[in-house]
Amino acid sequence: MLSNASILRKAATTAIRRSMATEAAHKPPLNLYGLNARYANATYIAASKSNTLDQVESELLAIKNSATTSKAFSSFLENPLISRDDKTKNVEDMLKGKTSSVTLNLMTVLAGNARLSSVVGITDTFIQLMKAKRGEVEATIISAEPLNKTMTAAVQDAMKSQFPTGAKVVLKSEVDPSILGGLQIQIGDKFLDLSVGSRIEEVGRTAV
Repeated sequence: MLSNASILRKAATTAIRRSMATEAAHKPPLNLYGLNARYANATYIAASKSNTLDQVESELLAIKNSATTSKAFSSFLENPLISRDDKTKNVEDMLKGKTSSVTLNLMTVLAGNARLSSVVGITDTFIQLMKAKRGEVEATIISAEPLNKTMTAAVQDAMKSQFPTGAKVVLKSEVDPSILGGLQIQIGDKFLDLSVGSRIEEVGRTAV
């Protein structure tokens, strides 16, 4: 028969294990650091625990869009002459009842800490965490002229070996006439320059 002390130790051990498992389940999928990451990580954990990750992502994207397209809203976020209390009240008036409690809490904390001007960077970092959670890998193809569907499919097929197994590839195409021809490919943090412009520069450096 177990003693009271043994029972208490067993119960404590079980509780700790459950707590650790719960924390692990809500841990951000990337180890990111810095001011923006600190807020983004805390928001991710709170949204995960309340099962509102997708909703918070959508709300933050909407706020970012307003911050980058509305001069009035952007001015409000960045204006250091507006007191923290006034900013907090204005944020509550704008968002209370219209967003999740997680998004509202983030914005009021930023207002209280005079960090509202960082919301775009924090949103970008949060989106980075969400993409990692979904297993998404971003790939950007830069060409001198627009690629048709056949060419895009051929390039994507040739790039398959560069992606982790099971990755969800988010492919974007950009046009940059300055590269003259060929392609530049960005996969995550990897950059491959196959452009004519880079080859001309290389020849020029060799000839010097």
